[in-house]
Amino acid sequence: MKNYFISGIIALSVSLGVVTLAPEVIPGLKTLKIEHISGTPVKGAVYTLNKDNEIVPLDFTTVAEEVMDAVVHIKATRTSAYQGTQQYRQLPDPFRHFYQDDFFEHFFGPRFHFETPRQEAPHVQMGSGSGVIINNEGYIVTNNHVIANADDIEVTLHDRRSYKATVVGTDPSTDLALIQIKEKNLPTLPLVNSDDVKVGEWVVAVGNPFNLNSTVTAGIVSAKSRTINILQDQYAIESFIQTDAAINPGNSGGALVNLQGGLIGINTAIASPTGAYAGYGFAVPSNLVSKVMEDLLKYGIVQRGYLGVTIRGVDGNLAREKELKVNSGVYVDSVAENSAAADAGIEAGDVIKEINGRKMVSVSQLQEMIARYRPGDELKLKVDRKGKEKDIKVTLKNSNGETGFVAENKSEILNFLGAEFKTLDKSTAGKLDIEGGVKINRLYSGKLRKDTDIKEGFIITKVDGKPVKSVEELGKVLQSKSGGVLVEGIYEDVPGVYYYAFGL
Repeated sequence: MKNYFISGIIALSVSLGVVTLAPEVIPGLKTLKIEHISGTPVKGAVYTLNKDNEIVPLDFTTVAEEVMDAVVHIKATRTSAYQGTQQYRQLPDPFRHFYQDDFFEHFFGPRFHFETPRQEAPHVQMGSGSGVIINNEGYIVTNNHVIANADDIEVTLHDRRSYKATVVGTDPSTDLALIQIKEKNLPTLPLVNSDDVKVGEWVVAVGNPFNLNSTVTAGIVSAKSRTINILQDQYAIESFIQTDAAINPGNSGGALVNLQGGLIGINTAIASPTGAYAGYGFAVPSNLVSKVMEDLLKYGIVQRGYLGVTIRGVDGNLAREKELKVNSGVYVDSVAENSAAADAGIEAGDVIKEINGRKMVSVSQLQEMIARYRPGDELKLKVDRKGKEKDIKVTLKNSNGETGFVAENKSEILNFLGAEFKTLDKSTAGKLDIEGGVKINRLYSGKLRKDTDIKEGFIITKVDGKPVKSVEELGKVLQSKSGGVLVEGIYEDVPGVYYYAFGL
């Protein structure tokens, strides 16, 4: 009983002490208040220099808001009948570092065949990617692998509006494509000079990885003029901007921008042993994007100039082997006959040091530089020849060894058909015993692929019985047509005359 009494006294004393020490009881003691603040402003914890060398907070919110409206989500659909053999993907090989894109997915390993019974129902394949609106007339730049072989292309804007798109043109050599939707007054992204981009500069990637629309990631430029040997085109041009901003499947065709919201590149590839982000992403530089898009708009095909040399980068080993007087530049192994280089006097053993005043330090950099120009353009080269510098002027040629353009202007009706057309040359026409025609070099998403079984390589000789001998004539004939159209023509290696009908 005594113990209980003592415990009670202690408890009462503690209670009285708490009451006595309360701030309301003791005059002059400050009251402790806990406040809850809503809408706390974001404060930059890291600072950087702007273009005027002023110290400013590093903040991505403004550029994200500016860019997202101009980046779109692209869904590409392809419908095909089963052929008795279906292809499945092999698990990624952890010892491979670079994985090539195919039509629908990104950056995985080689495929193997697995036999399945023939089925009559069509097989629908769907893939997705990103795109960037480059002008307010509805033109959108994306990657070629995002829309290649698609029967249907659907574009969804950041505000959720959706449109069907047509292909204006593609360039597998750079993995770029230009598509268009029927809408005007759209938000756009300005292209900036990618030559001014510096390694270490902050950049932001915007796209739709894994169908997660309008995803923004940030990083720095890790390297420039990078080659990863991912493009399989014969004339592939790889001179990527490398970044550690997170890029994943679905980012392809999206924007890589600087902190001012200027487009410095189109995200195209990743280096990964798993097919997902592993620290390295690659973007086609904006200077190359700009030239390719201008050509596709004006001509329907890229007007690419060629120098006509085989080259390799100069390093210490090559300098010792060839007894060069320089340790950097691009070494000329050989010069093709009737090429721009041969006409200008470039010789095997020359080291190209500069083009138009810009130093050349790698093969990829030189290829990108040449790819920015068209046949007929004149370049100023500075080369080292046995220790002596020489200034050489070169007039670029096209793939046929001429200074003229290789394709006619492409009309809206030909874009609607979804094909790359080329006027048949006289030599080929003579061998085929025809007066002339228009060859389908490549098929895109459009009327021909959707409504006919026409194949690439088909040579159109007549439209509704009227002969056509050039791309220009084909465009004029079709422009005046409505309703059903019948095209007649041949294939080079297949006997017989073929007819295809479609509606306009």
